[in-house]
Amino acid sequence: MPDTPSPIRPTNDEARQIAYDLIKDASFGSLAVLHPDTGLPHVTRIAMGTSPIGTPLSLISDLSFHTGALHKNPNCSLLLGEPGAKGDPLTHPRITLQCTARFLPRNATDRPLIREYYLAQKPKAKLYIDFADFNFVLFDIQSASLNGGFGKAYVLSAQDCKA
Repeated sequence: MPDTPSPIRPTNDEARQIAYDLIKDASFGSLAVLHPDTGLPHVTRIAMGTSPIGTPLSLISDLSFHTGALHKNPNCSLLLGEPGAKGDPLTHPRITLQCTARFLPRNATDRPLIREYYLAQKPKAKLYIDFADFNFVLFDIQSASLNGGFGKAYVLSAQDCKA
């Protein structure tokens, strides 16, 4: 039986730009965590933003299931990318990021800058950003799988996802 060619293309500048744009432009994402008791995947939708250096981030409540799961196991995955208004949703670019979640301490020296930057992206968050149960979580990218559109599949490194 002949070897089947890989559907994964070599990473190039176009793929890096698509990845960067998907991360930068994401207003929400699907966050996958592992259930601490069963080990089964649990997926939820979260608001997305980026830090001043482009790290994906969100503001999440301690009351949410996914916060507790991330504290027990910070390994997670984010799916970013929105289907367009027309056509098959599977032909639009999307990226799956394999990440390690890192909670930003309330006394972190860069918290005021991240708070200001997040509010510029999500002004409605002003209603709850300072509630005691809301915390920033940064998603440190370990690797990524990019589907840049029909026939454009790539495996990316963390460095490939940066501007």
